[in-house]
Amino acid sequence: MKLGLHLYSGRHYGYFVDELYYMACSDHLDWGYVDQPPLIALLTKIARLLLGDSLPAIRLLPALAGAGTVLLTGLIARELGGGRFAQGIAALAVLVAPGFLATDNLLSMNAFEPLFWSGCAYMLIRIIKTGDQKLWLWFGLLAGIGLQNKHSMLIFGFGTVIGLLLTPERRFFRAPWIWIGGALALIIFLPNLLWNIHHHFPFLELQENIRRAGRNVPLPPLSLVSQLTLTMLPLTLPIWLAGLWYYLFAEKGTPFRALAWVSIFTVGSIMVLNPRVYYAYPVIPIVFASGGVTWERWLAQPRLRRVKWGYAAVMVLVSAVFLPFAAPVLPVECYIYYSKWMHFQPPRIETHKLGPLPQLYADQFGWEEMVTTIATVYNNLPPQVRVKTAIFGQNYGQAGAIDLLGSK
Repeated sequence: MKLGLHLYSGRHYGYFVDELYYMACSDHLDWGYVDQPPLIALLTKIARLLLGDSLPAIRLLPALAGAGTVLLTGLIARELGGGRFAQGIAALAVLVAPGFLATDNLLSMNAFEPLFWSGCAYMLIRIIKTGDQKLWLWFGLLAGIGLQNKHSMLIFGFGTVIGLLLTPERRFFRAPWIWIGGALALIIFLPNLLWNIHHHFPFLELQENIRRAGRNVPLPPLSLVSQLTLTMLPLTLPIWLAGLWYYLFAEKGTPFRALAWVSIFTVGSIMVLNPRVYYAYPVIPIVFASGGVTWERWLAQPRLRRVKWGYAAVMVLVSAVFLPFAAPVLPVECYIYYSKWMHFQPPRIETHKLGPLPQLYADQFGWEEMVTTIATVYNNLPPQVRVKTAIFGQNYGQAGAIDLLGSK
């Protein structure tokens, strides 16, 4: 269902500004970039070579990653002892969350990040349950690839170390396998680390420039939690709060308490370092899974069966109401009318001045017209001037659009 939704949506819209950048990066493969590690450029290159440059082509992999996150959330719930309802409600919570519907609809690192975090959490649960410490190799493999996707994988890694040290699972540090797994992650990440060292860590300079410029909308801790509740769908709040309670206080959740500290450390770090709400998304499937297990036990009585399925149905209905704000399933004119009728717009992330469309949608328009205008000016220059003329873009979206669309 999720895969089909993403393949359907976006037919009335164009390339998102970041997608133009990643496509440009895919024409210049390297071990690092100012904004991100190299995996997204490599995945974009593969998609373009196999499927072409169309929107459905470049958005297929993020849609598959989103569907994989739904599946993996259900598998984590099963590993935690959950039955069909626990697995179903946990997976459904990811499926209906507007935040995931938005990020999985576009080509970006954010679509793949929850897959790596959830994969590592799944491996950690398996290690704790089975005692098979060789699984740390798989943990290290996923973490290393995750670091090549987005540097915030470090937050998950540090959170895991803290969580293990604060629980009896600190015993894992007395065996070699966790250290070998960590070394494997470092080896996989090493090319990008060396690239950053060689280029004097431009990513950190970029983040500092963004903070200095005041580009991000200020987001105090309570506002961050409020936006997280909204973008995960308010009806899922009882699920992920119950999931956090499971790891912290439930007797059966005691062995997995390290994951509670991962969740707390993640949200706390984001509040301090860079309070953008979608940075917290990757940890949410982990608490959705445990929340599904908790609610399955709380609603175990036969007379509450209707409550279980009724709540799931209401989640789907409410998500459908908010779906046009997360995925572009409506044409632009219909969306503008719908948002006015609902008196609602998605929360702003950056301080750009916007028209009737939110930034996520507005940044998918105007590229063809901009390139056509520039091409008209460029081609009307005298030949002797044109050969010496360069085109300067104000941002990577403008430059990427000219790279992609200019030849046409």
